[in-house]
Amino acid sequence: MPTTSEPSPGGKKSVFAGVTTYHWLVLIIASACWLFDMMGQRVFVLAREPAMRELLGAGATDVMVKSWGAKATFILMLGWATGGIFFGLFSDRYGRVKAMVATLLAYTIFSGLTGLARTGNEFLLYRFIGGMGVGGMFGAATTLVAESMPSAVRPLALGSMQTLSALGNIMASLASVWIQPGQANFFHGYAGWRLIFFVSALPIVLAIPIIWCLREPEPWKEAQRKARESRDKTLNVGSMADLFKNPLWRKHAFVGIALGLSGMAGLWGIGFYSPELISAALKGEPQNVVDMVRGYGTALQDVGAFFGMLTFTVVATYVGRRVAFFGAFILCLLTTIYVFNRLHSGSDAYWMLPMMGFAQLSVFSGYSIYFPELFPTRLRGTGVGFCYNVVRYLASVFPLLLGGLNSLLLEHGVNEPFRKSATILSLVFGLGLVALIWAPETKDKPLPE
Repeated sequence: MPTTSEPSPGGKKSVFAGVTTYHWLVLIIASACWLFDMMGQRVFVLAREPAMRELLGAGATDVMVKSWGAKATFILMLGWATGGIFFGLFSDRYGRVKAMVATLLAYTIFSGLTGLARTGNEFLLYRFIGGMGVGGMFGAATTLVAESMPSAVRPLALGSMQTLSALGNIMASLASVWIQPGQANFFHGYAGWRLIFFVSALPIVLAIPIIWCLREPEPWKEAQRKARESRDKTLNVGSMADLFKNPLWRKHAFVGIALGLSGMAGLWGIGFYSPELISAALKGEPQNVVDMVRGYGTALQDVGAFFGMLTFTVVATYVGRRVAFFGAFILCLLTTIYVFNRLHSGSDAYWMLPMMGFAQLSVFSGYSIYFPELFPTRLRGTGVGFCYNVVRYLASVFPLLLGGLNSLLLEHGVNEPFRKSATILSLVFGLGLVALIWAPETKDKPLPE
């Protein structure tokens, strides 16, 4: 790809004009950090059910296991939200690169420790602290890329970073076929779910290239300089109060929250329960068969996610952000309802889950592109962290709602309550459609300063 500002044969500058080797380095390292962050998330999704089954003991019922699984997801998302806000403020005040190192260490170290958990509560504690790192990485990585890349290529770079994150999910799903989480004695007395958590700690080595190769972006340095030299209190860096004092940034924050809640609640409250949906569809099959279908099925779900995020990036870049969000949320609603009511076999999982992954993960490419475009440099990490992670406080109740609705419908004798609960909760995708009424179009506009 060209990395100079030479015009193309048609007389127009290439979209990659001015892109240097360092720009590619920023994108590659940030993408790797976010990719392995997503791998850790998928490891949790695949391992939570067998982990809870072992940690709760032989007397644990299916209802207890699902309830604790929902609780673990709730705790993870609380940690995610807390870390996202904390590290968003941290990145505005102390730097994007420093925030990336801190969040990487948090999510890798505590993923490894999760594999050593001895009780359900210990598992929850490690998931909360690890979740803080998971939540913080998004804001640090996206703001670094947004402020480092030339403006023409910025949306493609941010969308590509989010699209490549699907590879992390795919890696975790394929790893689970080899290291099957449901196997009680997979290697030297360790259950499969423990070993796969150990594997998710290996990306800690990325701390070395982050420290050695990356530098703080110039817009962040300039914002710091202005804040130091000016007596104007409106130039505060990393101030949550300033984010909400200004009516424009406040409006953008609420738009971001609504868009983020719709996609986040739909994915973590419904879409990431595809392993449990497969277990329900294959009830009575041997555990190794269930693990295999779950591994390959969720990998294919992430292949669909890859193409969904890629499609969103292209539409958002060349047509517009609002059009891309509108189409994505419509697809989310329709495919989620269809899959949770029609998936009844392993072969169904192999073609239905990619379709749902395409829709549900596509909007996350939008968050990477759109959220940094809503806020000025001095508040960008704070604003992105707020939009992407405060919604996790709100979305964290959706796994509990799914578990609660499942139990309620079961008590009332409703047939297939898990599927019907997911169908009811899928209406949350409508919130994103409503939020678009107030969402500004940012295509072809510079980052606000």
